[in-house]
Amino acid sequence: MNTMSTRYLRLCLVGLSLSLFFSACQSTTNGGYVTEASAQEPVDGSVQDSVATADTTAAEPLGIDAASYQAKLEVLANGDTTGRWPVADQPLPHQGAILPYKRIVAFYGNLYSARMGILGELPPKEMLAKLDKEVAAWNTADTATEAIPALHYIAVTAQGSAGRDGKYRARMPFSQIDSVLRIAEKRDALVFLDIQVGFSTLEAELPRLDTFLRMPHVHLGIDPEFSMKDDLPPGKRIGHFSAADINFATAHLAELVRVHSLPPKVLVVHRFTQGMVKNYDQVTLRPEVQVVIDMDGWGAPALKKNTYHTYVFREPIQFTGFKFFYKNDLIPTPHRMMTLEEVLKLTPQPIYIQYQ
Repeated sequence: MNTMSTRYLRLCLVGLSLSLFFSACQSTTNGGYVTEASAQEPVDGSVQDSVATADTTAAEPLGIDAASYQAKLEVLANGDTTGRWPVADQPLPHQGAILPYKRIVAFYGNLYSARMGILGELPPKEMLAKLDKEVAAWNTADTATEAIPALHYIAVTAQGSAGRDGKYRARMPFSQIDSVLRIAEKRDALVFLDIQVGFSTLEAELPRLDTFLRMPHVHLGIDPEFSMKDDLPPGKRIGHFSAADINFATAHLAELVRVHSLPPKVLVVHRFTQGMVKNYDQVTLRPEVQVVIDMDGWGAPALKKNTYHTYVFREPIQFTGFKFFYKNDLIPTPHRMMTLEEVLKLTPQPIYIQYQ
């Protein structure tokens, strides 16, 4: 790993331990983590098996125009000459696909915490007004691709304590997810439900959210950083997902899309280190799911560009995203956030944008 990457990883690890687990996860309701006491899971059996009970006689979905799709992918490749971008032999998505026709601009966070992201930091009215300004800025910066709003809500949060079942994660109550849906409705915004599994698994956590994921405008995020495969709890080491984990998520989403005749789902996978995503070349792409690898490391522009190039550009899967940190991108001062114009010059060009 080169000096710049090493320095960036060190910054990320410091930021993780200092700002995420000892302050970023501070709850506005109990003065500590978003714990199981403040985020009780629903009573067993309250989540319907949406796949098993749905009508399975839906018509075969139509595809989209291959020429226009490929043309947009070429634009996103941003002049790449290495052959990595656009990703070859990817399936043509079904009709209703968001990417690459729209750029998603999302606010990230948790309603229980004012320090996990902008989504929970401001009252809904102020937060939506700020999101409006960011969406407008992206529409000004790139007039060829319409920017649309989204709320990216952490529905399963990693924990610094084991909890009742020793899984080091807390499931948010469905009433809180309902609140996010109501807030999003005010802007006709997309909703992403994000999963930080801790010592749990996607197999255990993802199906619980089917009630929401079968809604056409609700999509998914998964965070390898908090997927702990050994005996160290979240915050002690950066975790990972393998291709098998990601393939489980895409297969599950694809089944929901097929059974419920939904438009394609977007799956956001966070990444800022080499080890967070393993066996990237074994990830299976499906016409029902659009996979975004979101570069969510923080730091100065040079560090962020280097990380994007090293871990996102070099290991192509399908689409890419980029994350802004309103506070941590400024550490240490006098660092600054990257400009929209700088992000649009990245190869490939991110089509999903997140603010924390």
